[in-house]
Amino acid sequence: MYESLGFDTLTAPQAAVWFALILGAAFGLLAERTRFCFRRGLVGEDRRAALGVWLTALAFALVGTQAAVAMEWISFGDHRFMASDLPVAAILVGGLLFGAGMVLTRGCVSRLTVLTASGNLRALTVLAVFAVVAHATLKGVLAPLRTTLAQTTLPLGETTSLAALPGGAPLWTALLAAAALAYGLRSGNRWQALVGGALIGLLVPLGWVGTGFILYDDFDPITMQSLAFTSTWSDTLFWTVASTSIPAGFGVGLIGGVFLGAFVSALAARRFQWQSFSSPAETGRYLAGAALMGVGGVLAGGCTVGAGLSGVPTLSIAALAALGAITTGGLVTSALLSATPRGALQPAE
Repeated sequence: MYESLGFDTLTAPQAAVWFALILGAAFGLLAERTRFCFRRGLVGEDRRAALGVWLTALAFALVGTQAAVAMEWISFGDHRFMASDLPVAAILVGGLLFGAGMVLTRGCVSRLTVLTASGNLRALTVLAVFAVVAHATLKGVLAPLRTTLAQTTLPLGETTSLAALPGGAPLWTALLAAAALAYGLRSGNRWQALVGGALIGLLVPLGWVGTGFILYDDFDPITMQSLAFTSTWSDTLFWTVASTSIPAGFGVGLIGGVFLGAFVSALAARRFQWQSFSSPAETGRYLAGAALMGVGGVLAGGCTVGAGLSGVPTLSIAALAALGAITTGGLVTSALLSATPRGALQPAE
């Protein structure tokens, strides 16, 4: 479609950077205002309210994404989420590691990106380590671990998506969205928080449609993608250290946009505040969590946003398995920390 829009100065990949910048800025602003975070929804002190916002976002992401599929704007038939051989070992191990890491760092990657823009130097340190380890797992010294685990697969055949089950995509979309929205409405949140969650959710289909339909160009194709924070941080790191050799892509625009939106929101609400580590033990815990998330996010095929908020609306079995493993890893780690005496591994309040 992009070639019919009449742009003479921007190629589709270049336009994707600007599109991602706008998409990221909207996410950053909304996520900062709603304190959007999957970890908070699992183990936070306000877990019910936080999970209500997250599930409201998921409900709208589900309906919007599957509506775009029904209108034949996009298709996930060839997407990596729909691989017929499910890399079950990589997804389960990666999800568990990521879940453990996000509890140790007190935030999933999207939340830490937003916190960095509001002056949190702990989050900035975690993201730097996360990006390096994620890139090492994709293309560096940790790549053999990824390729070895990826060899253990579960053949799914044609059942790579819930859409292949009885009832098809409409039924499973309705069931998942209704359950998620029902929890959101009963979570005790104010309507403003739920509206914020809904708007975050609608950014997911906007991302899919933007990259997979509006910016689709036969002569200069780009990857169809939406909100995600593992591959995008890896791409941003690579571009940062080699920008004279490679052009900026969707990931660079998205991360830059999130920083911009969250920074403006934090300043406007007077929530910008410099924060740092309080002790060596806290530093060690955060660095360990960052490394676990870096490895885990790549192995699982995404983070709580990439595999969860954006992945689950595709109805992919792989995305659902990844989110389930992340949830398990987070809950188990939180339980283990709660059972230990307050010390080096105990999260700071």
